[in-house]
Amino acid sequence: MKHQSINKIELEDGSNIAVIGGGPAGSFFTYYALGFAQRLGIQITIDVYEAKNFGKIGAGGCNHCGGIISESLVQKLSVDGILIPKQVIQKSINSYTLHIEHGKAIIQTPSQEHRIVSVFRGCGPKGCTGQPGRSFDNYLLGLCEKKGANIIRKRVSGLERGENGVLVKLEKDTKEYDFVVGGVGLGKKSLNMFKEICPEFEPPKMTRAYIGEISMKKEDISSHFGSSMHVFLLDVPKVTFGALIPKENFVTLVLLGNDINEEVVHRFLDEEKVKTLFPDSMVLKYSLLCKCFPFINIKEAMSPYSDRVVLIGDSASSKLYKNGIGAAYITGRAAAKAAVFEGIDKRSLESVYAPVCKDLDRDNRVGKFIFFITRMIQKNSLLKKGLLRTVIKEQNSDRSKFHMSLALWDVFTGSEGYRNIFKRFLSLSLFFAYIRNIFSSVVFPKELHQKTNSNGIGHLYGNGEVIIKQGSLGDCLYVIQEGRVEVVLENNNEEVKIAELGKSEFFGEMGLFESDVRSCTVRALGEAQILTIDKKNFYESIQNDASLAYRLLEKISHRLREANKKL
Repeated sequence: MKHQSINKIELEDGSNIAVIGGGPAGSFFTYYALGFAQRLGIQITIDVYEAKNFGKIGAGGCNHCGGIISESLVQKLSVDGILIPKQVIQKSINSYTLHIEHGKAIIQTPSQEHRIVSVFRGCGPKGCTGQPGRSFDNYLLGLCEKKGANIIRKRVSGLERGENGVLVKLEKDTKEYDFVVGGVGLGKKSLNMFKEICPEFEPPKMTRAYIGEISMKKEDISSHFGSSMHVFLLDVPKVTFGALIPKENFVTLVLLGNDINEEVVHRFLDEEKVKTLFPDSMVLKYSLLCKCFPFINIKEAMSPYSDRVVLIGDSASSKLYKNGIGAAYITGRAAAKAAVFEGIDKRSLESVYAPVCKDLDRDNRVGKFIFFITRMIQKNSLLKKGLLRTVIKEQNSDRSKFHMSLALWDVFTGSEGYRNIFKRFLSLSLFFAYIRNIFSSVVFPKELHQKTNSNGIGHLYGNGEVIIKQGSLGDCLYVIQEGRVEVVLENNNEEVKIAELGKSEFFGEMGLFESDVRSCTVRALGEAQILTIDKKNFYESIQNDASLAYRLLEKISHRLREANKKL
């Protein structure tokens, strides 16, 4: 190892890292650390220890997760070259349906695209006939393996400080590493193992949630649930958030709140608004083939780092009452950036990684207030009716007036931080509209009409269909998820083919930097699945990784040279 000062410890050629836990947090750290090191010209070795087989059906391959990937995360992963394959996607979500005792309201996606996906973290629950290739966690581990990581299917039994690093103990072996990363979730035994080598570390505060898988026929899921995630604002004790997430042959029930137990689950399932979503012949509590009461993080850990050690994901900090995949991405990427670019000593991690965890913590404090207000609305029939009427009126009006809808969309999807969501709720026009609707007459919700034939992300274009028209205005980037497109320049009623682009390539990037019209026409060659990346998510990705701007400029320069040759 190379020391710049007494306490400074940096990665260098030949450094080795142990990542304990191969879930999303560990995988995201590994993927980005290997990428960052490659850009710096450093050769590092990463061993990922994961004893669980995510290709196994049932509890043995489960990773205790409802499995929703938010639209902002879908976009950021696509910018970084992580394109979620179709076989991993269980269902593309294009709306949220809000249920209260008095009716329902459908909140359509602002983008008019399929940008939210439901997945199985493992291969699937009991009774599933899925394949290992459908596991999201397996997919991420596969990306890490392609990057050069070693996946070791062994359980770590202990950690200990060594002379020049940290000793990772297995059942019959011990190996010393320069840096150890913990993506171990909220298992008490694993957290205590890290506490042995990280004395200031205090594990997160946690509570019990509930996840259950309800088996249904694919056609029944399409007819009863559509491509919508169903969210319930019902006055059920201990339940802060209840949702039904459609997948291919299962519907996932997720209940979040204060120590959910079996009695609370049965009470929720007995609610009329829940039962009416399912076929009349189903007895819900007997249809749950797979269920668990996993711990969730409700308050961040204290000092989840020390010299040569860092904890990430739920072990450190998470998004309050939100799917842990987003927090795994944020903390895993931040820890990788700190380790590669700054150092692996406590001071370096404190300066680069700790602020990310603290920012999540500050955001969660606002989230607690939002959920406090939500709980008050849940208990008041008049306030709930006003909320429902406001959403219904917005959904039947111009999109520029979607104040409540967009705020709730961000709450449900987790695409925005709680502070930004709170700012949406502070809109005066929203406040007065809500007050009016509390006392207005009843408005009945529109029926659910949605396309359910796409398991891809983005928008599906047919052969020859125009994606970008030369001369039109644009302010977003496009990423090809599947298929191919052609780029043509129109001049004096003639066309010159500039380029042909395929999977994972992007186009339309100039719309992000200038308010001018599009310089070329882009058409689909055969069917093409295309995802748009908005300015906000693109610039956030640039801020997190400045080398992304360099790669973009490199690609633009290459395209200009090729275009000049053809012209």
